[in-house]
Amino acid sequence: MNLTQRRVSSRIPQVFGFGRSFKSSLDPSSITHGIHVFQCPDAVGIVAKLSECIASRGGNILGADIFVPQNKNVFYSRSEFIFDPVKWPRVQMDEDFLRISKMFDATRSVVRVPKLDPKFKIAVIASKQEHCLIDLLHSWQDGRLPVDITRVISNHDRGPDTHVIRFLERNGIPYHYLHTTKENKREEEILDLVQNTDFLVLARYMQILSGKFLQSYGKDIINIHHGLLPSFKGGNPSKQILLAGF
Repeated sequence: MNLTQRRVSSRIPQVFGFGRSFKSSLDPSSITHGIHVFQCPDAVGIVAKLSECIASRGGNILGADIFVPQNKNVFYSRSEFIFDPVKWPRVQMDEDFLRISKMFDATRSVVRVPKLDPKFKIAVIASKQEHCLIDLLHSWQDGRLPVDITRVISNHDRGPDTHVIRFLERNGIPYHYLHTTKENKREEEILDLVQNTDFLVLARYMQILSGKFLQSYGKDIINIHHGLLPSFKGGNPSKQILLAGF
C-alpha cells in the first residue's frame, strides 16, 4: 500500500489551442484532441504504460494530472493528448486503453474524443448565486464545453428579464424552478427531469443531495463550488482562510 500522497500535474503552453510549445510530428490539419480518465489500484508502471500507449500510436501528451491519496491504494489520472485519427482509429484507441485497463484491474477507464464522439447530455442544477452558472453557460456558448445542456434546474425563481433567463431562451434551454425547503428538496422531481442525461453539474447549488438521490440517479455528478473542501466548508470560505492565518 502506498504510504505517501503523490500528486503530479504537468501542463504545456498552448499551441493550436491545445498545447505543445515544441515542434510536433503531427500535421496541424489532422490534429484531434483526446482525454483519458483512469482509476485503478496503485502499482508501479501505470504512468509508463499510459504514456507508451499514446506515444506508440504517434500521439503527444499535452497534460497529465495524477493523484494517489495518502495511505490509500488507489491511482487516479487524467491525460489530455493529441493524435491523428488516421494513424490511430477510434476503435483501436478503445482497444488499446482496454488492454491497459485489464492489465491494472482498473475500476474506471474512460476515453473521450470530443471531435468524434457524440456529445454528453447534461443538466445543470443551480442556486441563487449566478457566477458559476453564468461562467458555465458562456463556456458552453464559446465551444469550450462540448456538451448538450438539456435544461437548467434551480431553487431560485429568476425573473423573465434576467441575464440567465434571456440567455437560456435565446438558446432554447428550458429553465425549471423548484422551490425547496429543508423538509422537501424536491429530489423526486429533479430525478424525473434528469433521467435522460449522462451526468449532472451542480453550479454552486448549496444543497446536499441525499444518498437515495445519488443511488437512484446512478451516474456522475460534478460539483462546482467556491469552497475549499474539506477544510473550509460553508458559504464564506475566504473569510475562514483569513481567520485560519493563511
